[in-house]
Amino acid sequence: MSVPKKLFIKTYGCQMNVYDSERMAEVMGGEGYVETDRAEDADMILLNTCHIREKAAEKVYSELGRFRPLKAAKPDLTIGVAGCVAQAEGAEIIARQPLVDVVVGPQSYHRLPELTAKARNGARALDTEFPADDKFDGMAARPKARRGPTAYLTVQEGCDKFCAFCVVPYTRGAETSRPADRVMAEAWDLVERGVREITLLGQNVNAYNGHDGGLAGLIRVLAGIDGLERIRFTTSHPNDMDEALIAAHGEVEKLMPYLHLPVQSGSDRILKRMNRKHTAKDYLLLVERIRAARPDILMSGDFIVGFPEETEADFAATMALVETVGYGQAFSFKYSPRPGTPAAERDQVDLAEADDRLQRLQALLTLQQRARQDAMVGREVSVLFEKPGRFKGQLAGKSEYLHSVHVLTETASAGEIARVRVVASNANSLTGEIVA
Repeated sequence: MSVPKKLFIKTYGCQMNVYDSERMAEVMGGEGYVETDRAEDADMILLNTCHIREKAAEKVYSELGRFRPLKAAKPDLTIGVAGCVAQAEGAEIIARQPLVDVVVGPQSYHRLPELTAKARNGARALDTEFPADDKFDGMAARPKARRGPTAYLTVQEGCDKFCAFCVVPYTRGAETSRPADRVMAEAWDLVERGVREITLLGQNVNAYNGHDGGLAGLIRVLAGIDGLERIRFTTSHPNDMDEALIAAHGEVEKLMPYLHLPVQSGSDRILKRMNRKHTAKDYLLLVERIRAARPDILMSGDFIVGFPEETEADFAATMALVETVGYGQAFSFKYSPRPGTPAAERDQVDLAEADDRLQRLQALLTLQQRARQDAMVGREVSVLFEKPGRFKGQLAGKSEYLHSVHVLTETASAGEIARVRVVASNANSLTGEIVA
């Protein structure tokens, strides 16, 4: 009996990269590879990269440098770079880093077996095309092993919005949607393997058009799957939040009351410079309509401070918008230029001023997040238990609002959903007790 080859994958960035890494592991599983969590034991190492943050490529080169001794000790070790840095810098990676054997973009990873075979024959392999064939069709069916109670499912990829700060349209390509029947087949498969909550993924997931009812129509069909108890989706663009999707939040019981809806800035001048194609008022009115449909919904957002030419008045408009919305969760970042994007060529804000604005914004967002979390004390929530907690007899899970919840219990187990009374609010989680 042959010894299986071992695959080590390190994943950077968003949930879509997590999903892509799972699929790459499945593709290579068909070639006889099993996953390992130790690079030292691997016969193949894959870095699945993200290009959103500052100096992303340099961090990849730094990581590759740590693998040089492994390659020297095991010359047959295959090292690959996948994902968005691979897409943006593929030829440069090949030229600059001799130990890399395979470079593959996020739309071509179904071709990993043939690229790996090419590398084993002594040729370095590069594929950063946007192929006409559907990568999802090119991959074998998922193995029928049991899964944890939650899973990601990519339904949409790419972006046509061309925000001035963003590289996604260049690394992921144009907006495309998977046909609803293929999404449904994958969802059924996940549920059969123990998944109870599915998060639908897309760069602009609410631009999904693979079902004649759009994302709202897909959600309503998914809600009919027995055993699938919870549905979430991320990340949304305000301009694609249609009335059908808003209505679904109020009408589809399995659609959880949590919505990540990035706005980036509260200044109309900066929003225009970002090419966001909406105003602060547009966004606030949209939030009002969403909350009218689902009053208890927890809103999450993204913010960029220090965008080129941002003034203190522009920043004050962002702070005012945050005060108006009241976020339960948020992600905030200091602008960093991405080569090849329009904003990278503009006058940059002083770094010290950008740092100061970020600290002020994060302080406000933290206050809001903590206030929303503290307000849960005394309430009952529905918790899907995902894994053991830090202490004996403790289970950790998520509420419908995506709050982390820890419970001491001798009766529940991972994969179960229970009513829980919240008894304490901690730094980044809630403590609860199961309601008898």
